[in-house]
Amino acid sequence: MNTTDFSSLPLAKEMLHNLKELGFNAMTPVQAETLPHIFNNCDVIAQAKTGSGKTAAFGLGVLNKLNVKKFRVQSLILCPTRELADQVAKELQRLARAIHNVKILTLCGGAAFGPQYGSLLHGAHIVVGTPGRVLQHLEKKNLSLADLDTLVLDEADRMLDMGFIDEIKRVIRYVPEKRQTLLFSATYPDKIMDLSSAIQKNAINVQTISAEQPNQITEYFYEVDYDDKLAILIKVIAHHQPQNILVFCNTKAEVQVVAADLSAAGIDALAIHGDLEQYERTDVLVRFANKSCSVLIGTDVAARGLDIKELEMVVNYDLPQDEVTYTHRIGRTGRAGKEGLAITLYTNQQAPVMAAYRNETRRFSDIDSLKDVADFTLVPPNRTIVLEGGKKDKLRPGDILGALTGEAGVEGKYVGKIDIYDRQSYVAIANNVVAKAYSYLEKGKVKGRNFPVWLFK
Repeated sequence: MNTTDFSSLPLAKEMLHNLKELGFNAMTPVQAETLPHIFNNCDVIAQAKTGSGKTAAFGLGVLNKLNVKKFRVQSLILCPTRELADQVAKELQRLARAIHNVKILTLCGGAAFGPQYGSLLHGAHIVVGTPGRVLQHLEKKNLSLADLDTLVLDEADRMLDMGFIDEIKRVIRYVPEKRQTLLFSATYPDKIMDLSSAIQKNAINVQTISAEQPNQITEYFYEVDYDDKLAILIKVIAHHQPQNILVFCNTKAEVQVVAADLSAAGIDALAIHGDLEQYERTDVLVRFANKSCSVLIGTDVAARGLDIKELEMVVNYDLPQDEVTYTHRIGRTGRAGKEGLAITLYTNQQAPVMAAYRNETRRFSDIDSLKDVADFTLVPPNRTIVLEGGKKDKLRPGDILGALTGEAGVEGKYVGKIDIYDRQSYVAIANNVVAKAYSYLEKGKVKGRNFPVWLFK
């Protein structure tokens, strides 16, 4: 039997059928290397990058041992950011479609505390959350981990970089000593190995980075005068004309300035930084992910947890602090077999430090090689309609899609990504039919109900 075939694992027929429907045709390297050990109830420390299939690796392990009739928290998955926690929870829900009545709850900072407490009162099988918020619920005795049998730390190196080590250690005090602990990390610094030694027992060490397909990224470097940086950024975008771009700046102030200047120049751009409220952050990330915004400007911290599967270009508007940060930044493009572009702008004062970046594959080019595009603008293909209703109203993506393609008469090909949150739903609609869709949703019904709606500018 092929060892990369999911049927080689002790999975139920219903789960195997669901995996096939989801397009999981064969195990990725990290899944093939970790799942046999995870199913054998071993502790595992795995080195695997984002996009390698690690969520399905620990997700299948968690779901396979789940006792649905036991309505207690049996697994806790800690993530560095709310965005990653949301992605993990959604992936687990997809994987769990073949299991009846699985309750997966997210507990993250930036969201209202009261509704989370209310959800905890109704119980959950699996909790996915950020260390700080999970710890708050534990200390207030809203959350019990007495029945926990699996603890997962996802992107553990980033959690430690973000200063979560104390919170993680305090959370672990509430976790039974007899448990399975799975630790996933993109890098293996000493502090990760120290953490593994402290919280795991005889952990199986799995490293699949060398077996994973590297991102296909073309890297360009351009020397610019400081006063010309914005003009060169626009010239770079106009030359390559990608559909979506993530631009990194080193400060929140510069993020705001660059986003405002690009928007004024006719290039649709949004800023993301630490001063945004969580609902504002969600608005920005949803619009960028559903192609209602073409350019996202952010700092390294603000962009953590951002996972856009088809990001065409990353731009280092400001030079990153080190090579590790550079690698993390550009690694967001060129995923899933797609080709990506990474552009780095550096000033003539920074030219001496660029020696560390030079190698045979990176292209240090003259800005004159960029073609001039007169009156260039960049408008996203979609706009986003927001319905003031969500999971709490039992809304599902199919309900909204059905209303739009049914009574509203909008062709399905013009309806983009639909994101459902607790109290709101975001719908991406092609520009040419957004007025028609909005007009229906404003007056018509979804799932037999009228919901207030509004449209992002």
